[in-house]
Amino acid sequence: MKISTQRSEEIIDFIRGLNLDEKYKKEFTNEKIKNILNINESLTHSSANRETNYENLEFLGDAVLRLIASDFIKNKYPHMQVGERSELRSHLVSDKWLEEVGESIKIKSVLVIGKKALRDKSANATIQAEATEALIGALYESLSILDPIKNWLIPFWEEKSEEVLADPHKKNYKSALQELTQSVGLSIPVYKTIEVDKEHNNPKRFFCTVYIKDRSIAEGWGKSIKQAEKDSASKALKYFDKNFIDQ
Repeated sequence: MKISTQRSEEIIDFIRGLNLDEKYKKEFTNEKIKNILNINESLTHSSANRETNYENLEFLGDAVLRLIASDFIKNKYPHMQVGERSELRSHLVSDKWLEEVGESIKIKSVLVIGKKALRDKSANATIQAEATEALIGALYESLSILDPIKNWLIPFWEEKSEEVLADPHKKNYKSALQELTQSVGLSIPVYKTIEVDKEHNNPKRFFCTVYIKDRSIAEGWGKSIKQAEKDSASKALKYFDKNFIDQ
């Protein structure tokens, strides 16, 4: 796979902007073209119709991300139960978190993407998250070591883990709502969701209403049924924080 001098320099500048130790940044130069090609592959979407795209590196990145996130949680919270660790890790490797990291490092500015996909604004978040995960895979493929990747990601995890743990429901709103309603003798929540838009990844593609005892309690939106239900459950919990639960 060939790469232009201009593209190579663009990738080198991008790597320099990451919070990696300087000695690892030196692994990405024109003299070490294989590493540059790895990064370029991680930044290439399938819609660009190039020889390679980021799918294989995204798969590798997923495995690397889960491993180092587990290690971070083990060291940061040594007394946390296994179930709690698993729940926290799900937030630290989520598409939402990956999207936020991608936004922080301005990954969109170096993506190679086809015109049609580029015009699909609703898919931007997904592509950004996927490319960020592929970048993690490319860094490991190039460096063959986990520590520099983990050290780069720790500041992002520090912030996210504090946010999650500060939430009394740890963002597991559906379970929290069900536990609340059952604790006061109410029926379990019923979610009714409809698709209001066919556009992929539209944050308001699905609309959900949560009912308790046939009474509408809250409404929510999401780009998936799961997200819409989660949003409505979150709003229902806020409703019950301010209102008496009538049996």
